[in-house]
Amino acid sequence: MDGAPVATAGSGGLDFGAMLKHAREVGGPALRKLTFHERARMLKALGQAIMARKEELYELNYLTGATRKDGWIDIEGGAGTLFSFSSKGRRELPDAHVLMDGALEPLSKEGTFVGQHIYTPLQGAALHINAFNFPVWGMLEKLAPTLLAGMPAIVKPASATSYLTEAAFRIMIESGVLPTGAVQLIVGGVGDLFDHLGGQDVVSFTGSASTALKLRTHPVVMRESVRFIAEQDSLNASVLGPDAAPGTPEFDLFVREVATEMTVKAGQKCTAIRRAMAPADYLDAVQEALAERLAGTKVGDPRADDTGMGALVSLSQRDDVRQKIAELEAAGAKIVSGDPSADSPIAGGAFLSPVLLRADDPWKSSAVHDVEPFGPVSTIMPYKNMDDAIALANRGMGSLALSLFTHSADAARDFIGGAAAYHGRMLVIDRTNSKESTGHGSPLPVLVHGGPAARAAAKKWAASAA
Repeated sequence: MDGAPVATAGSGGLDFGAMLKHAREVGGPALRKLTFHERARMLKALGQAIMARKEELYELNYLTGATRKDGWIDIEGGAGTLFSFSSKGRRELPDAHVLMDGALEPLSKEGTFVGQHIYTPLQGAALHINAFNFPVWGMLEKLAPTLLAGMPAIVKPASATSYLTEAAFRIMIESGVLPTGAVQLIVGGVGDLFDHLGGQDVVSFTGSASTALKLRTHPVVMRESVRFIAEQDSLNASVLGPDAAPGTPEFDLFVREVATEMTVKAGQKCTAIRRAMAPADYLDAVQEALAERLAGTKVGDPRADDTGMGALVSLSQRDDVRQKIAELEAAGAKIVSGDPSADSPIAGGAFLSPVLLRADDPWKSSAVHDVEPFGPVSTIMPYKNMDDAIALANRGMGSLALSLFTHSADAARDFIGGAAAYHGRMLVIDRTNSKESTGHGSPLPVLVHGGPAARAAAKKWAASAA
């Protein structure tokens, strides 16, 4: 927040092969002895442990540059994910060690010879490589289905915020709920861990597409057919419907949501709105309304009650966002609100005011669909008609989340039909559901969190194998 070091991370001296061996030979058998319901109750107890000591985590949360509201999503949202999977496990899964998949398949005339598909836990370990932006929730949203499925996990958080992950991890260990070997933590690099992976192991990665490609093509991953799940770069879009003219409730909801997604967690969210699309005739009004709303966002100390947006996670992250903004400008987008070079409100801090760009011809600028400034940045752009809006949304080549603001059932039907294959979660918001909506960027544990093809993949029940 002020440029001062918070913690030192390093994994030197760890025996990564021994970690995997411990997970497979100690943690796995201990978890598999438990039924689905017993593991589900374990998740609930872990969530309760996190909630009982949440204030410890909130204090560390400020050091990441996040406000308490941002931390609520991460800390209590993470605990809530444990509670949700616990409930689903006890409600939807049997109090047994295997999961039946469908009814018996008759294989003989008299019915004495039958087949039954079942799910059983893999007998390897799940390696979770997580991003910096949600150090608690990012860990728990992967641990919940993994532990419920009866598989041990090795958690590797991003170094920048690993001190907050470590604190939450320590709370879980000190709860005494977990069997020995069920979870392990790496703070720092993974060394030669990938060299020890096998066909019963799973890698679940969250981060950049370039790093995902490097890990996915690791010789051992390829040779051993290690299951690899990746949640990668995602240039999510939000679309203002053709019926949502200035003055309609949907117009106001759209403006509010784009501004919110730009400023929550300082825009450091994999689901944040990077491309905001509106009918060409409404674009000037969208720009004016967004600029006015963003100008009212106070950027400063995340501990202050009147702060609307805190700092980015590090100075290097702020510099990277500035570089990506420059790339967008070079490709033809123009800054219409905010100053990426403005002075920091706290000396030495990684602060950046919200920056709104505008691309008047989005088909001539590939960068607005390919370059992601992972911070408080979004680009507005016009579309000509519904077909053009669908094509622009899909030009991002796959996203985690897309939102459409319209009160027209026809517009929603046409848009979903044309764009659903390219987006993991599609949210339609209008005046009737906005009060109860969780918003564009809220991953929900009861829904699949992923996207198409290699851009992202679902994690639900990822640790079970047929």
